[in-house]
Order: sequence, then structure tokens, then C-alpha cells
Amino acid sequence: MWMQRALALAEGAVGLSDPNPRVGCVIVAADGHTLLGEGHTQAAGSAHAEVMALQGAQAAGRDVRGATAHVTLEPCSHHGRTPPCCDALIAAGLGRVVVAVGDPNPAVNGQGAARLRAAGIQVDWAQAALAEASRELNIGFFSRMQRGRPWVRMKLAASLDGRTALENGQSQWITGEAARTDGHAWRKRAGASLTGVGTVLADNPRLDVRLVPTPRQPLRCVVDAWLHTPATARLFDVADAPVLFYAAEPEATRVATLLARGAEVCALPDGRGRVDLAAVLADLARRQINELHLEAGQRLNAAWLRAGVVDELLLYQAPLLVGAGQGLAALGAYAALTEASRWRYQAIDRIGPDLRLLLRPALG
Repeated sequence: MWMQRALALAEGAVGLSDPNPRVGCVIVAADGHTLLGEGHTQAAGSAHAEVMALQGAQAAGRDVRGATAHVTLEPCSHHGRTPPCCDALIAAGLGRVVVAVGDPNPAVNGQGAARLRAAGIQVDWAQAALAEASRELNIGFFSRMQRGRPWVRMKLAASLDGRTALENGQSQWITGEAARTDGHAWRKRAGASLTGVGTVLADNPRLDVRLVPTPRQPLRCVVDAWLHTPATARLFDVADAPVLFYAAEPEATRVATLLARGAEVCALPDGRGRVDLAAVLADLARRQINELHLEAGQRLNAAWLRAGVVDELLLYQAPLLVGAGQGLAALGAYAALTEASRWRYQAIDRIGPDLRLLLRPALG
């Protein structure tokens, strides 16, 4: 029960704690029934979940000596932007710490639990289901720490017959208002959202989070090999939301135009006149991006899928049949079904009149 409460608290760090993981902490008295303090990780450079819970207990005048802390991720043992959480728990005199899942950060990775035990604090691990819930909440953090790249989620909205737009390009709106709001909640989760120049020219999106509250905007990225994005694009109308362009071999005047609008331009050519998508992921990892949210057109979608780096499909399916139109991804023709890209359903949910399908690559 207490770890489930801690996980619910950790949800409050979504859109706030990046690039740090989303962590919740609940401190309970030795009797196992009395809540002493709780909290979740704050913005990077501010207090972590354990410190927030300790501060809450202190503010309420509650003694935490001998108490149990339920933490959704192994307490950190290294000096980053803040001191180690292990030290704070040890100094407070806790008697036991229950951890949902180990921290994949090489700077921690078991050292947090070891330091607590060395100080005489009992360390226990939560049930596997709770560990998996914590890992899912921090799937991008685990990806960056273990694979050296962000978790890549491709968001799509389509009709029953797989069309994202009519033949004339009209796409607003295939899905309903509830699905669009839900899509912004997923965009909020990401450290960066990315589209292509084709979508910029066709739809002129802002690519920001507007339909749900958020303490910060994700980094907004555009794959634009030759920098054809006009200086009047709505991307530049969002205050305090940076824009990053990934280009191939951009012309200096176009670079200057975008720089004048406050954007950053990063040239990552693949040697064939296109942007190197693997290099994009490496660059985003360097920028400490945990989750990358893709919202592009069928050509760029196909490029990401062919690269084999899409970890998850977030597909909103509307109960419409629209006939001829634009598809999800321009993958071309396969000679046999064995060549098809295969996926498995992770979750299926009703969002207003639409369905939200979460899929991951099929195993084996």
C-alpha cells in the first residue's frame, strides 16, 4: 500500500524532474501505519523525493528515527546537482528502507543500497510488479542509462483504414478532443518532441504542451536537412521553449535566419544529403533527454521505423473510414508478410470516442 502511494506521488514528477528520474518517497513510523512524511522529486537541482519526505516530516514535527522509507527508486549515493539521498536518510536515523527498483545510473547501481546497509539500515526490495511499475514510469531514464539513448515513442492519429490525413492533406481533426488532450499529456512526459520539415510546412505546428498544465516545455526538435523552415513558423511563437533544428549541410544564410529567431542548428549529415537519425539520438542523449516524442509525417516516420530505433507506438484510432489519403508511414512495398514490421499490444484504452493503442516491437 505504501509503495503504491509512493508510485502515485512519483507521477507528480512527470514534466518536472527531467533529466532526473521520477521518484516518490513515503516515510512511515515503525508501527507500519502512521504516515510521517512524503514527497516526490522536484526540478533538477532541487530536492529529491527522500529529502522532500524528510522535510515534510520535520515541518510537521514528526520524529523519523527508526521509521521506514518506501522509495520507488534506489536512493542515490553520489554527488550530482544535490547531495546523496543516502546520506540524508542515514543522518535522519531511519531504520529501514524499502526500494521498488535499483537505479540504473552507473554512479549508483547498487551502491545506494550498499551504503544504507553499511550504516546499519535494513534494505528490502518491493514486489516485482511494483518494481516494473517504477521502471515503466522511468522507462526513458532506464533507456538513457542502459542503452545510451532516449526511449523513442512515435505518436500517430489515424482512421480505421489507417489514414492520418485526406489526400489533400487535411488532418484536423481525425481524432476527438479527448484524444488530443491525452496526446499532450504524453508530449509533456517527453524531454523532447520532434517533427519533420514536411509537417512544419503543411501544418505549421507549435509542438508545445498546451492542453494540459506543465511546469516546463519539452525541447522542440525539427529534422530539416536543408533548413526550409520559414522564419514566420509558429514554432518560434512559444515563449521559453527552445527549438533545435537537425540539418544535413545547411546553407549559412538559412542558419543565420533561424539563429536570429532564437533557434539552435545542429548539422548531423549522413553523407547522402539527409540527417543521420542515429546521430540525432546520440546528441539528444548528450543533452540528457530521456524520452523522445515523435510526431512526424509518413516519410519521416518510415525513416525512423526503418532505422529500427522506435521503441513504442502511441496510436490513437478514430472510428472513421476516410478512403484514400495519407498513411501512417511510407514504408514501401514488401514482397512477403515475413518482411513486415511486427508489434505487440502493450495497452488498449478508450479515450473519448477513440482508442489509444500502445504497442512495442514483437519479441522473437
